[in-house]
Amino acid sequence: MIEADTDDRLIAAIEQHATTLEGQPADFDAIIEAARDKQVVLIGEASHGTEEFYRHRALITRRLIEELGFAGVAVEADWPDSYAVNRYVWGREPDMAASQALSAFKRFPRWMWGNIEVRDFVAWLAEFNASVEQKDKEERPVGFYGLDLYSMGSSAHSVIRYLEKADPPAARRARERYACLHEFFGEPHFYGQSVAFGLSPSCEQAITEQVMELQNQAQRRLLGLGLVAGEEQFAAEQNARLVRNAEGYYRAAFGGHESSWNLRDSHMFETLQALRAHLSHQLGRDAPMVVWAHNSHIGDASATEMGRRGEHNIGQLAREHYGDKALLIGFSTAEGEVTAASDWDSPAQVKRVRAPLADSYERVFQQVSADSFMIDLRQHNEMNELLSEPRLHRAIGVIYRPESERQSHYFRSTLTRQYDFLVHIDWTAALRSLSDPSGETGGVGQEPAETYPSGL
Repeated sequence: MIEADTDDRLIAAIEQHATTLEGQPADFDAIIEAARDKQVVLIGEASHGTEEFYRHRALITRRLIEELGFAGVAVEADWPDSYAVNRYVWGREPDMAASQALSAFKRFPRWMWGNIEVRDFVAWLAEFNASVEQKDKEERPVGFYGLDLYSMGSSAHSVIRYLEKADPPAARRARERYACLHEFFGEPHFYGQSVAFGLSPSCEQAITEQVMELQNQAQRRLLGLGLVAGEEQFAAEQNARLVRNAEGYYRAAFGGHESSWNLRDSHMFETLQALRAHLSHQLGRDAPMVVWAHNSHIGDASATEMGRRGEHNIGQLAREHYGDKALLIGFSTAEGEVTAASDWDSPAQVKRVRAPLADSYERVFQQVSADSFMIDLRQHNEMNELLSEPRLHRAIGVIYRPESERQSHYFRSTLTRQYDFLVHIDWTAALRSLSDPSGETGGVGQEPAETYPSGL
């Protein structure tokens, strides 16, 4: 247990060194300046259902795009659903509204991307891409992409649809390879169970062959496909990679030896790397990217008990690969309301966020006089010296179970190693879904229950 006088010293140090948020764009000047030479900026959230996290993240991202030329936004979402939004922000669906583009997110939890804050951001991004100033640069539009791997079925169908137009004989080969998975497209977690119990053969070889065939075709894209055609070819390649990695993920989740968490975050980082290479090729310059994902994915896992369990995440992989060219930004809250479910694939509810536990970073932050503030964790000062003492850190995913708060939603971390900046908002509001939250009952695909903390 950390001594009370240590908390008092830490609170006083935060009062001295933190930047109070005034609700102005200039609040995040320090982050924008720090991002000036970065290749990836990862921006988190302490829950998947908090309005302020989404709003501030969008504000920071707008400035990164407008002022520093960031080339795309990659989010913790399925690739095919996000690609429907990408078509919208590229102006390829001129009669579509932003809310219609977000209706592509049909799988639980729909509110995570089908919400007011994301709607406003993608509407802004479409307008930015269509602006005269942006068109005069003669650059590709800024894109919106998904990093996650739960869309095994829809990604396989997307590969086939693309090949039916681009290469019908290749479409027939793809259909034959994916036939091994077809019966599991609706509920892919059953594929892992079936293979683990010897009831079905592994489809690994067939779908790996499909990835290799599309990657061999990628040379066409590099040798002169037009902008739109090259983008569609890249999307098909990514969908094929997703099916391959999802197949391994679901096998690992039921009987495999490798951590399914590690497979998922490795896939997300691999996708980020592929996106950067693709965008850099099309732009003819380095393409810095923004990543939106939960704190548990973008904070460096080696600074948490996740790392002690042998788990890594996007943030850790980014730091290992990019070094000081990666910038990691976390969020936290003390109390308020959150949009979340009680169980996977259950209806969303607006839930009260309980007061933070003793020995948590959030409990200390709640005692700071400012209601919302930002701290720079890279500085050498007394604040960061005291923050380097490990404490509990809260994580609420799409599931929130207040009755098991400590077990379900807290892990121990060292904040100064986990992030470069942290934004704290003392009292937060629930994210507003574009649809009735009571109707959030999900659809295709499920996440295995081993995910910890809940629903991240």
